[in-house]
Amino acid sequence: MLVLVIDTSGTGCSAAVYDGRAEEVLARAGAEIGRGHAERLMDFVDEALIAADRQLADIERIAVTIGPGSFTGIRVGVAAARGLALALGKPAVGVTTLQVVAESARLKEPGRPVLAVIDAKRDEVYVQSFDARGRAEGAPEILSAGEAHERFSGFSGIVSGSGAHLVTAHAAAGKPDEIEIGVVGRLGAVADPAAAKPKPLYLRGPDAKPQAGFAVTRA
Repeated sequence: MLVLVIDTSGTGCSAAVYDGRAEEVLARAGAEIGRGHAERLMDFVDEALIAADRQLADIERIAVTIGPGSFTGIRVGVAAARGLALALGKPAVGVTTLQVVAESARLKEPGRPVLAVIDAKRDEVYVQSFDARGRAEGAPEILSAGEAHERFSGFSGIVSGSGAHLVTAHAAAGKPDEIEIGVVGRLGAVADPAAAKPKPLYLRGPDAKPQAGFAVTRA
């Protein structure tokens, strides 16, 4: 199965072609851009396809990161994945960034449960636990760092992600999460399209909110 993989969940903007049968990335393209995902994403998709010597018509599935992460970036990626899926008549699936953090850790240390912890800033973390086979245990949550530490400081498995040090003293100070696009492809290739339709995962509301009290009465 050839999977077109899209990640716009953070400051980076990436696309890749993943071969689900061989379990390898055929080609990838992208850059750390900060902003402007909408303007750059399709160029990276084209670059990845050209490097893989594939056409859009060869793609059998689209996988996209759905968050938690950048509010605007996630919207761009999900919209692009849905649009391409509709145009190609192929399924699209969503993969959470917490799944990617957990699976990346599990691949390095197989056979152990994982607690994925992403630094959400403002003294908060996104958190979700996964069993030794990579299956989610409970829903993703946003918690204060103090509450996460209280609940999970005794977690017996791997604690991984940019917010890991906020939960347990045994973890090193967190670095920005690097979403490995090959892992997104790996998870997307085996996801159930009926159960993993791409939809933004927002655990925190947007910072920008409409002003109240300034509505103009329509005639």
